[in-house]
Amino acid sequence: MFFSVTGSFAVPQPVRQYARAPKIKKTGPESQLSDLPPTMLKMDYAAVPLAQTTDDIVRRLLSLELASHTEKLQLKKEQLIAKVQRDENDRSSEEVKVAILTARIRNYQEHLQKHHKDKANKRRMLMAIDQRKKLLKHLRLIRYDAFEKVCEQLGIAYTFPPEYYRRATRRWLAKKEFCIKVFKAVQKQKAEQRLKMKMKNLGSTESKAAEIQ
Repeated sequence: MFFSVTGSFAVPQPVRQYARAPKIKKTGPESQLSDLPPTMLKMDYAAVPLAQTTDDIVRRLLSLELASHTEKLQLKKEQLIAKVQRDENDRSSEEVKVAILTARIRNYQEHLQKHHKDKANKRRMLMAIDQRKKLLKHLRLIRYDAFEKVCEQLGIAYTFPPEYYRRATRRWLAKKEFCIKVFKAVQKQKAEQRLKMKMKNLGSTESKAAEIQ
């Protein structure tokens, strides 16, 4: 029973059940494995002639439709390697290493989109990115044409490293400002000294010319 302060009955407020708005699903970046057709055979059975002529049930078991994520990722690595390798037997060049690291980095990025708090895989991704940067930097110095080909084929946007990696603290900024101020003052003094020397040399030249006349 509900009573008011004066003792009379109070009518309770009606409970309104409002409909909740539908949750908006966040669409992340497209997976690098999305372009692999499900009818493609696994890498271990692609070169087996009998796998091409088998029945549908067995072929489905051997295809990517029932393959694990690791098997799909391995196939994607082979596709990226085939784009940049120097020849068919090339498995250890810098181009191949960059392709393997690229597939690994993109796999980490897709994983971290779903699992933001996975610090271990985030650390592994950052280490792989640093390793790829070193390989690209060295490849750019020794073989620029191969560097351009790798960036174009793998869709890598190469950015130059900054000149300084030092953290800009207050003390460092104040010291930098003071050094710039001192440098400008020294340059100003040197300019005044050069002007005095120039005027002095000019005066001595004029006096010698007057003596000759």
